[in-house]
This record gives sequence, C-alpha cells and structure tokens, in this order.
Amino acid sequence: MWDELFSKNNEPSMEDISKYIDNGLWDEFNKRIQDDFNVKPVTAYSGCSLQPGWNVKYKKSSKSLCTLYPMKGYFIALVVIGKAEEERTLAMIDECSEYTKDLYYRTEGGNNQKWLMIEIKNGEILEDALVLIRIRSSKK
Repeated sequence: MWDELFSKNNEPSMEDISKYIDNGLWDEFNKRIQDDFNVKPVTAYSGCSLQPGWNVKYKKSSKSLCTLYPMKGYFIALVVIGKAEEERTLAMIDECSEYTKDLYYRTEGGNNQKWLMIEIKNGEILEDALVLIRIRSSKK
C-alpha cells in the first residue's frame, strides 16, 4: 500500500510517485496542470483515514485546484466544486464521460460544495478532470 511504502517521515519524489502509479496518465496530467495553470506541485502528508499518506496538491493564488492521490495503476483527483462553480459545471457536465456525470450527480454536497474524487483511469476521464479544474480556476 502507498501509505506503507512512504511513511510520514519518508517523503516521495515526483519520480517515486510516477513509478508507483505506473501509468502514463499521471505524467501527462501533471505536465498539463503545470503548463496550463503555471503552478508547481506540492507534496503533503495526510493522516486522513479515507486517503492516508502522501498526496500532491496544486494551488493557484491560494485557491486549491486539485489534490492528487496515488493508487497502484491510476490516481484520484479531488476537485471541489463550490457554489461559485456550480452553474458553469452544470452547463457542461452532460458533455463529460458517463463516469464523470454519474460521479457528479451522485456525489452529495455539503456546505455548498461537492468533493469529487475522480479516479483517473483513462484519457477521457483525465480530460473531464482538466475541464473541471479549469472551471475551478476561472473567475465568474
């Protein structure tokens, strides 16, 4: 397991993470996030019981764009859709993959937010996540 390989005192490099995931989508996603939004990754350790261990965060102007959780063979992108993004997300969500649409509609909101834990397992879902991040990063 990821959290057993890299303990709290053993921070992985981006190369370590890429090797663990062993899926080219990871490298593609990170390159596009960095190029498109001019941001750098920050690794952080979380003791959260749902996804413990090291993750990768991207922020722009102190606003969280996404948090990435390494899994064997894929990764999860957490994208938070808040009240400010809801209208724009609803306007485009039906253009997304069935997986992403289903995830969006069945994710319950709280505090006017939906926390979408998107499993990036193919290119179509990767593109969906990038669209949601663009919505998240843009001003109304």
